[in-house]
Amino acid sequence: MGTNNQIPTEPGILAFHHRCEAFYPADAVDAPIEQQRAWYDALCAEFDAPSPDKLTRQDETVGGRIPVRRYRPAAIATQTRIFYIHGGGFVVGSLESHDAICAEIAHAAKAELVSIDYRLAPEHVWPAAFDDCFKVLQWLLADGRPLVVAGDSAGGNLAAGMALKARAEDITGIAGQVLIYPGLGGDLVSGSYIEMGEALGLTTADVAYYRDVLKAPAENVFAHPLKAGDFSGLPPAYITSAHFDPLRDDAALYAQRLIAAGVNVTYRDEPQMIHAWLRARHMSEGARDGFVRLCRAVSDLVGTL
Repeated sequence: MGTNNQIPTEPGILAFHHRCEAFYPADAVDAPIEQQRAWYDALCAEFDAPSPDKLTRQDETVGGRIPVRRYRPAAIATQTRIFYIHGGGFVVGSLESHDAICAEIAHAAKAELVSIDYRLAPEHVWPAAFDDCFKVLQWLLADGRPLVVAGDSAGGNLAAGMALKARAEDITGIAGQVLIYPGLGGDLVSGSYIEMGEALGLTTADVAYYRDVLKAPAENVFAHPLKAGDFSGLPPAYITSAHFDPLRDDAALYAQRLIAAGVNVTYRDEPQMIHAWLRARHMSEGARDGFVRLCRAVSDLVGTL
């Protein structure tokens, strides 16, 4: 349990955390991987939500191997699509874990959204997840339609990495990037990694664990986007962090570096939120507000605002 300066005061987010711990204990990272995934799946099911009216889903595979899910809301107002990459520390998560979140974003933005079931560690270490995501990115961009890449936590890391690799390979078509409490390769020993080291929902020790499991090379900028030397020419970004989260400064520093390089960025630190607040959007006032802001930002990037 975090100290008082690491604990929010909003009743809704505290109730959310309490409910989470009934499914996913604080020491979950000490359990076998399959147990972690079972707990996470149960947790995600607990926070499921009704599907938006007339939204359709279609499951398919890319390259004969990578599962994706296509969401088409009742009203589509843009040719730009959203590519959503789920979080879960590169260890847990699936098409199902973020299904309701993806459906609600697609519906709010009036845009088609495609999510991915990338390979997970430790069975598949770096760069398996990254390669899966980049293959789907190329597949989506092949028809010439613009794309917004988005992701939460580990998915935010992958989304930022996609934008960097696309720039390195002169691949065009990414209209924006949406990074939701992303882990971007911070040093683990300063700033929010110390200040929020024992925060609710995610600790600095947890972040270190997930990095160790992934085994990404320490200096690879696609795995650790904060280590990129040049941030110019990257897509416009909406970056949102949770104040009570060791990853907070990763998001803030990345936003600062993009802005300094001339990239159009909106950054928001959700003042009462903890890591994974997206899942609390139907029970926390702060999470509800953060999700509305997120959906507006996505709408802006895909061109439906």
